[in-house]
Amino acid sequence: MPITDILERNCKLYGNDICLVEINPEIKETRRVTWKEYELMEPNPVTHYRREITWSVFNEKANRFANMLIQRGIKKGDKVAVLLMNCLEWLPIYFGILKTGALAVPLNFRYAPDEIEYCLNLAEADVLVFGPEFIGRVEEIAESISKNRLLFFVGDNCPSFAEDYISLTANCSSQSPMIALTDADDAAIYFSSGTTGFPKAILHNHESLMHSCKVEQNHHSQTKQDVFLCIPPLYHTGAKMHWFGSFLEGSRAVLLKGTKPEFILDAVSKEKCTIVWLLVPWAQDILDAIDRGEVRLADYELSQWRLMHIGAQPVPQSLIQRWKKVFPHHQYDTNYGLSESIGPGCVHLGVENIHKVGAIGKAGYGWQVKIVDENGAQVTRGAVGELAVKGPGVMTCYYNDEQATNEVLRDGWLFTGDMAQEDEDGFIFLVDRKKDVVISGGENIYPVQIEDFLRTNNKVKDAAVIGIPDKRLGEITAAIIEIKEGMNCTEEEINGYCMKLPKYKRPRQVIFADIPRNPTGKIEKPKLRKMYGGESLVAVQNKS
Repeated sequence: MPITDILERNCKLYGNDICLVEINPEIKETRRVTWKEYELMEPNPVTHYRREITWSVFNEKANRFANMLIQRGIKKGDKVAVLLMNCLEWLPIYFGILKTGALAVPLNFRYAPDEIEYCLNLAEADVLVFGPEFIGRVEEIAESISKNRLLFFVGDNCPSFAEDYISLTANCSSQSPMIALTDADDAAIYFSSGTTGFPKAILHNHESLMHSCKVEQNHHSQTKQDVFLCIPPLYHTGAKMHWFGSFLEGSRAVLLKGTKPEFILDAVSKEKCTIVWLLVPWAQDILDAIDRGEVRLADYELSQWRLMHIGAQPVPQSLIQRWKKVFPHHQYDTNYGLSESIGPGCVHLGVENIHKVGAIGKAGYGWQVKIVDENGAQVTRGAVGELAVKGPGVMTCYYNDEQATNEVLRDGWLFTGDMAQEDEDGFIFLVDRKKDVVISGGENIYPVQIEDFLRTNNKVKDAAVIGIPDKRLGEITAAIIEIKEGMNCTEEEINGYCMKLPKYKRPRQVIFADIPRNPTGKIEKPKLRKMYGGESLVAVQNKS
């Protein structure tokens, strides 16, 4: 059944129960700024505040937005892009889009103006819904993107180039628009990128979304009494699809803005959270803050916290060993997935397999996995090959990109581009990534984009960007730079030049050296990783 039916059911069964809580201990200014200014801004502490809504209000807001979209001409099969920071409005807007039969198109909040425009065009979006944090960025492209689409603003002081979401939805019907939907209907487009750095539009149907609900609930046994703490951004499949387990059970979720250890522990304590999904840096920060005496566990009520799970990047075994010493009663789990497989869970460690920390696990609920050679034949156990997965959560296609689709989808199998091997007990370990994407703190960074930028410097002959292991972030970017003959250049010059890049794309380490290329002209990145310590974190762990 379509995932919107679950919202209708929750409204009927649990209408007066709180379903979503938003906590904002720290936010950035929302005055109109350019996206470059926004990147440089520091968070401003504000008075802690909290908002909440019930299942009834959630459903009502989704219906009002759906009916407003329909009044404005949006119909089944159209696309509505969402560019919002985590907030109470995010999920009702997402479900309102689905209720019209249109496709939800979440956008990464890190996108620069040109990336926003590129993705809107790639997905053929008919509407952009954006929040106050993005006024500056959207304003830079408003003239071009508003020619063929509607712009709706969610927040106070609506800019002149957009329409006000609040006033538009206020007088719309709170009843369901009753658009007929099936499992096979298209539901959402998410974005991913390959080694080129250009986003691909990943198309999923309602069956995919429903399967992610079932996978998450099966893996983590959510009940109506559980409370899920959601910190990662909702545009990402990981955050939303982990919440889907709570959604399926009608239980409560807390959206927390801010990742400081005291924010997380305070939210767990005050909101009685039982399940928390963390990225590696956040878990490390919590343990380090405890070790330094900056936070005291005795100050918080944490006895109800039963599960801590991590995803989006390799997990150091030493981290989980430390965690279990501090939180011995916690269950621990990790999940592997891609946006092409509707997020986490196609491979799953399992809370009962903590002795296998370092592995990503076995096939998740409803999934099949295999490891294959370059010809697509399954390799023998212990051999390294490409991981392929199959199940109801595999994407329909890369939208409007038949060639890219055919490269990764074969006979229903999704070829992930990740190299893996299976141990004697059937547990899968990632060995390295076939793609060169660097994952730093759970965020994908695409080396080609940075390399192309560095080559615009008139002193740079060639550049290569690799990921090197980092204790806190999993990986950081290192730029190997070959300087033109007869020229001198310093690390300070390169760092200053890179200030033109968004902060998360700036190389964290600069190395001046020759760039090795093979006979076909491709950069020999495996050689660079070996030279400069950039082997994958998992590979390093397996050797230790």
